Amino acid sequence: MFPTVLDDEAATIQLGKRLANILQPGDKIALSGTLGAGKTSLARGILRGLGFEADVPSPSFAIVQQYEPPDVRLPVAHVDFYRIEEPDEIQELGLDDILNEGAIIAEWPDRLPNSFWADGLQITLEIQNDNSRRLTWTAGPAWKDRWLTT
Repeated sequence: MFPTVLDDEAATIQLGKRLANILQPGDKIALSGTLGAGKTSLARGILRGLGFEADVPSPSFAIVQQYEPPDVRLPVAHVDFYRIEEPDEIQELGLDDILNEGAIIAEWPDRLPNSFWADGLQITLEIQNDNSRRLTWTAGPAWKDRWLTT
């Protein structure tokens, strides 16, 4: 069962590695939370679990950071929508094409309509008073029998 409290960054990365074990083509993971809540750390853990060994930068400036086999077991786009201001900019990213063979890990997903995330895994990280992170989620139908069973 997945934890609902993450004590530190190592626990956040470990959770990401566990998520990587169940990630499939077409999956969408939406990561929400304030600055410093651990969104990029969770994404790093997922990418580590998929086999990526190099540094995993935040995609804040690039907007989309692509990871391809053989560096990872399936193609993944790590996307940061923070700087997206116009809905037309999202179309230019080619997210549907990415989902044909790979997965998306998105930070600041609220820039897209809720309908885009309906079948995805939506994770929210909140900083607690003791500096741990509280994790809450909504898992869409595509995650049935995978999320919370591993």
